[in-house]
Amino acid sequence: MNLSHYFPVLLAATAVGGLAYAFVIPYLDGDVKAEKRQKKLLAQRERGDKAGKGLSKNRQVSESLKEIERKAADQHKVTLQDRLIHAGLDWDKRKFYLVSAVIGIVCGLLGFVASGFNPLMLIGAALIGGAGLPRWILNFKRNRRVKQFIQEFPNAMDVIVRGVKSGLPLGDCVRIIASEASEPVRSEFRQIVETQTLGLSLPEATAGLFKRMPTPEANFFGIVVEIQSKAGGNLSEVLGNLSRVLRERRKMRDKVQAMSMEAKASAGIIGALPIIVAGLVGVTTPDYMALLFTTEAGKFSIVISAFWMALGILSMKKMINFDI
Repeated sequence: MNLSHYFPVLLAATAVGGLAYAFVIPYLDGDVKAEKRQKKLLAQRERGDKAGKGLSKNRQVSESLKEIERKAADQHKVTLQDRLIHAGLDWDKRKFYLVSAVIGIVCGLLGFVASGFNPLMLIGAALIGGAGLPRWILNFKRNRRVKQFIQEFPNAMDVIVRGVKSGLPLGDCVRIIASEASEPVRSEFRQIVETQTLGLSLPEATAGLFKRMPTPEANFFGIVVEIQSKAGGNLSEVLGNLSRVLRERRKMRDKVQAMSMEAKASAGIIGALPIIVAGLVGVTTPDYMALLFTTEAGKFSIVISAFWMALGILSMKKMINFDI
């Protein structure tokens, strides 16, 4: 059988999977519902506020928390430039679109030649390379960098706690982390130090950490520094509690990861089984599988099957992934 018959079907299946991953997954993560709940809570708290002066210390802490929540709600929308920053890339949107266009053109030409100069495959491969592949790589780099940050961040908190207990100012502790911690914590704290040199205060500089690294851990640290600067308190004790909370969160995340490995292995086997079986049957009895690639009905059946397989894999991925 001519191998060129396989390329249209494989490219079509890959296109469906890539586009579904790039554009459907963000809507399955529940970000929209979470944003609505946050806005509702903020609205309820604002209605419950009463005007008055002479706020107590607890009231000052409450006001600081609400102010930080308002800022976080305003910055909740993640743009492409934010995703590039999260991934640790110093690109702008123009460069990303340019690279995406180059990848799309290259993939389109390869698909066009491999499919026997089929114009439909030119369009499909160009869409995969231009719209799906760059965004997938960007999300992969972003998730990997966030995971590395979460692993190293509790150690940075311990350094700050020990430094504050020994009498060092918080700014000096931040500089130690900026020079001696592992990546990406080192580069993020270096950004805090550089921001301070521009004239911003330490609470304002640490508040920008959550924008560059959108994790609850970074948000907790910004909230602690903001509250301590306004209401005072034992910073070493608060950061020590924060470090314990972060480590407990990591333990819980690892525990859930271990408990869900069986389900993930089952999902991987279920998702790969049809492809493996089809490949083995195609190798052992190519004439039996030839109808799927040589007839219009066979090609249509493969495309529909690939679409439903992609939906099934995305559904299983949603069921076995837990956000902690």
